[in-house]
Amino acid sequence: MDEEPREADHGSPVDGIQARHAVIRGGARGSVTSEAHGSHCHARKTPEQADRFTVGGMSAAATDPDCLFCRIVAGEIPAEVVAETDTSLAFRDVSPQAPTHVLVVPRRHVADAGELADVSPTELAEVTLLARTVAQQEGLDGDYRLVFNTGPGAGQSVFHAHLHLLGGRAMKWPPG
Repeated sequence: MDEEPREADHGSPVDGIQARHAVIRGGARGSVTSEAHGSHCHARKTPEQADRFTVGGMSAAATDPDCLFCRIVAGEIPAEVVAETDTSLAFRDVSPQAPTHVLVVPRRHVADAGELADVSPTELAEVTLLARTVAQQEGLDGDYRLVFNTGPGAGQSVFHAHLHLLGGRAMKWPPG
């Protein structure tokens, strides 16, 4: 049974950035199929394309209709959402590589973490802060890994920036 969403405080500001409150979800919105998870997003957007927002939400230019993660953000493809803010969404990976494997994505479509840093360093920080909130919610007690894969050579297969939160087991170094 789904719990009522509750707010979680991200804590103190990081480099002067105070994250928005996250809405923590106790239940699933559904699950993403493995077939859908293999989808690819279009190429990198220019900062002008990625930065087109309207007051109170995203304009159509801020999303890519062919992007798996944009469709999850829009609610067109179900996912097990664990937390969200005005700018970010956190949901469980359909092919987990650790007992806890959550993806945190910006709601706007940008190809990778570098592009998100160019377009909005604040949103990049908010993605990280939401990951920390989810780690706390999952009981990871500071023992977790955060990973951005940038480019196909680094293992990025969905070209919408996303942060992997991995935890629940001992991690090895180097990772691969």
